[in-house]
Amino acid sequence: MNPLIMIPARMAATRLPNKPLALIGGVPMIVRAYRQAEASGLPVAVAAGDPEIVEAIEAEGGRAILTDPDLPSGSDRIRAAVDAIDPQGDFDAVINVQGDMPFASPGLATACAAILHGEPACDIATLVAAEADVSDRTNPDVVKAVLALKQNDRREVERQGRALYFTRSTLYGDGAVWRHVGVYGYRREALNRFCAAPQSPLEKREKLEQLRGLELGMQIWAAVIEEAPLSIDNPTDLEAARARSFQ
Repeated sequence: MNPLIMIPARMAATRLPNKPLALIGGVPMIVRAYRQAEASGLPVAVAAGDPEIVEAIEAEGGRAILTDPDLPSGSDRIRAAVDAIDPQGDFDAVINVQGDMPFASPGLATACAAILHGEPACDIATLVAAEADVSDRTNPDVVKAVLALKQNDRREVERQGRALYFTRSTLYGDGAVWRHVGVYGYRREALNRFCAAPQSPLEKREKLEQLRGLELGMQIWAAVIEEAPLSIDNPTDLEAARARSFQ
């Protein structure tokens, strides 16, 4: 397998405008995300919706591709960027790492690549972490993943399994509640099929694009990681990131 990490980024964020260039410890957020991804050892590029993002990454010595700012989603943005730099299809998998996770471990990308390598039936790989607090169960901003975890030959539950559903709704009953981490690994053909399809009914209802993949009959597999990385969605998150950068 020959994976490529793509980081989608655009300036027009509703809750935190110009987010990719927000400084954390004097470094633009998108540059921090790029550095973390680069530490994985995999090739990395940024799928940028604005020239300012391209300039920030190129000033770092990195690679960024300017895409149509009106593309509807990060998935469409990474598809456009990878098609531009690799029309011949040498990269057979694309790992979508979010640009608003500036402290994400480099191992997150390689974990998604490992799922695709080890599970031939998997079309899309992603990650989950245990709930951080019991309030996560009822918080609609916390996306929950319902997994069918594998068992090994000793009937022990493994830390990887097929995703049955994703929801913002409350999950009831006993058992682990898995918090979805928005890092994805796509087989190249799955990314093309996903982006070519219209929004699905469940996707529109839950406002979760991964449900489009499930409604298309794709298999999504998830690996359990120890802790969800900090995702910066609003000014409060940004202040927390700035405080963390000096710890």
